Amino acid sequence: MFEVFILHNMEIAWSFYELADLLEFKGDDFFKLRAYRNAAKTIAGLPEPVERLYREKKLAKVPGIGKNILAKIGELVATGKMEKLERLRREIPGGVLEIMALPGVGAKRASIFYQQLGAASLDQLLQAAREHRIRALAGMGAKTELEIVRNIDILRNRAGSFLLGLARQLADELTGFIKMLPEALKVEVAGSVRRWRETVGDLDILVASREPEQVLDAVALYPRTREILERKRNIIKVATWWGIPVEVAVVSPEQFWFALLWNTGSKKHLEQLINLSLSKGFKLEPGGLSGNGHQALIPHSEGDIYSRLGLQYIPPELREGRGEVEQADAHALPELLENGDIKGDLHLHSNWSDGGNSIGEIAARAREKGYSYIAVTDHSQSLKIARGLTPERLEEQYALIDGLNGEYTDFTVLKGIEVDILAGGGLDLPDQVLETADVVVASVHSGFRQDPETITSRILQAVESEHVDIIGHLTGRMLGQREGYAVDVERVLEAAARHGKIMEINSSPDRLDLNDENVRLAREYGVKIAINTDAHDLKRLDEMEYGVATARRGGLESRDVVNTLELPELLKILRR
Repeated sequence: MFEVFILHNMEIAWSFYELADLLEFKGDDFFKLRAYRNAAKTIAGLPEPVERLYREKKLAKVPGIGKNILAKIGELVATGKMEKLERLRREIPGGVLEIMALPGVGAKRASIFYQQLGAASLDQLLQAAREHRIRALAGMGAKTELEIVRNIDILRNRAGSFLLGLARQLADELTGFIKMLPEALKVEVAGSVRRWRETVGDLDILVASREPEQVLDAVALYPRTREILERKRNIIKVATWWGIPVEVAVVSPEQFWFALLWNTGSKKHLEQLINLSLSKGFKLEPGGLSGNGHQALIPHSEGDIYSRLGLQYIPPELREGRGEVEQADAHALPELLENGDIKGDLHLHSNWSDGGNSIGEIAARAREKGYSYIAVTDHSQSLKIARGLTPERLEEQYALIDGLNGEYTDFTVLKGIEVDILAGGGLDLPDQVLETADVVVASVHSGFRQDPETITSRILQAVESEHVDIIGHLTGRMLGQREGYAVDVERVLEAAARHGKIMEINSSPDRLDLNDENVRLAREYGVKIAINTDAHDLKRLDEMEYGVATARRGGLESRDVVNTLELPELLKILRR
């Protein structure tokens, strides 16, 4: 007698993904890692069972499956195990594997934490973060520490609401996984994550397929799946190791676009859409749109559904039941800002203060992103925990920036500062220093619990300063950590409009400040907006999309945002 091991293609694929991750942790050859990951992707996308192809000796003909990989597949088929993978699992401490599984960490960072900090468990990594040792590592900053603390807490508590950033990381990974399945014809994120709400309770994914069982089986086998909470004919609900509940629904291709509209929501938006459709003689349901003398609609996009109702297409970010249906009916929706409209980032931190990278490295990454300019805005001197800059150090930094700009013909680094709005009022640097900057961002970093009049007056003084250009993260909130301060937002916006000041949307997913409601208010007051990342390392530069999504939820167009402008026009607004 012999044991038969029946392995799903995805199980074999994930064995190769894990093998590549563990070898990357040990610093193995890049080309070998790429070969294993490419093989995993190929295996996941095969329409036939890998075991059968192997036993029929057809697998060697598949591109990307060489002798070495074929032998390892043979081990898995014969024994259910891969010896090299089992050996690595024994060699690498189990706690390191948990660190690798944290959102945003992965093998390379886990190796750095292990080699340079001795972190071989979540507890040791948490201690290093709380002792501020992670920010001292190359390419990492204070925000990396905060994210690690938060994600370990979420992992251990597994309850409540979750930051949009974390949910979208999981969404990108899980949808990428499902898209590899040959049975998955279309895959989209739905629900509040698709609407870019700042916090979410779960993750909804919609799949078009004619073989729902195959898709649901794969989700059940997904490595992030901790527990199957519920499974029906075409729906699976799972708890993930990241703590976020996930629901994957599978529908036929013909039902997909109606199901996506319905699963995206919001409830208020759908109610208003249904009422409007009834008023026009239509009947809108999760499975279709009928009535008014038309044949049943077979849409090729969501836009087809809105069009049949005589509406403009309503982007997901606007679907909150705040008048967008009436606007679409009148063809009066704003032409929303797009990610590609952004020309630069006006709030960035370097390793001159508490950032993790040099100014040259930041500029290189910004150029890769297609930006025309950035502003380096390190902290000012009173924020000693962040190694804030004295006037003397700021002068040195500006000289370095002048030198860098001499090397560029198509890019500019603006000389900036994030100056503290002091607890007792006033700014942290004198006027003669601030007037040498191209961009001055003024922000509160102390006195968070002051009464409304005191803290509002502090910020109004900054608004009235002739040298301040932008007010940073106005309310000071940290989602899931602290409420914003008791600032009178309307008074500040009214003053900003009067003095021609710019308000920031801070794109960091743990801030998103201004929020979408205050963005709408700013637009009503005629206040211009700067969408900035406040990045403390290169990875955070990619968080611009969260600020753009917040702007879109607030109804902003390109013309409302100053960093959509080319540099000459921007400098006119900055009054330099």
